[in-house]
Amino acid sequence: MDFAKTGAGAIKEISACVDAIDPNEVAALADLISGAKRIALYGVGREGLMIRGLAMRLYHLGLDAHVVGDMSTPPVGPGDLLIVSAGPGMFSTVAGLVGVAGKAGATTACLTAQPNAELPGICDKTLVLPAQTMASDSGADTSILPMGSLYEGVMFLACELLVLMLAEQLEISAGAMRARHTNLE
Repeated sequence: MDFAKTGAGAIKEISACVDAIDPNEVAALADLISGAKRIALYGVGREGLMIRGLAMRLYHLGLDAHVVGDMSTPPVGPGDLLIVSAGPGMFSTVAGLVGVAGKAGATTACLTAQPNAELPGICDKTLVLPAQTMASDSGADTSILPMGSLYEGVMFLACELLVLMLAEQLEISAGAMRARHTNLE
């Protein structure tokens, strides 16, 4: 493998996917986040790792953000937001949490590559990240990256761009974000 050439190809794939994200969908999600009293976030597998990164950045913005499953995650209800990721469009655990949050009165948002799948259909808001997932990683037109890595890379970058949009919208400086970073490392 030619490391530099393969890396350039992967970056080109991620860039093309990010270019295809609808900025109006990102802005709508930013509005939901900035208007929420409390934000809970959940994803499975490597998508869950990207969701944890988003939760951390939302906390750095000064928002009341929590990762579902952590012992300190409070209940959700009216005025709250649950953000989930389901790249392939459906995970039973994610669907179960969306059902619980919706029944409690919380708003739900889904990040996905499959906007017409079952899970985005039961969420209040969908942000489409048009990238190959592990569910679509076979065939002639597959990513250089293995399995669902293209979706996960796009998810990471899209979430960081969402945070930049929120920082601007909420007038939060990089210094203010840095001040909320842990010193217990």
